[in-house]
Amino acid sequence: MNIPSDPVMMLSALNMLLRDRYPSLAELCAAEGLDKTAVETALAAIDYRYDPAANQFV
Repeated sequence: MNIPSDPVMMLSALNMLLRDRYPSLAELCAAEGLDKTAVETALAAIDYRYDPAANQFV
């Protein structure tokens, strides 16, 4: 899947993938070829953090 670079669109796409396909952010990033730190930094800029217990950005 082509992950959008816009943080709001990225948030939506990643949370959908986390809900539907991947049990963790690490697995999503590995499978989709994403830099986990870059993803977390981009979403932190709009005040979202990954919650492993919920397996989503909140």
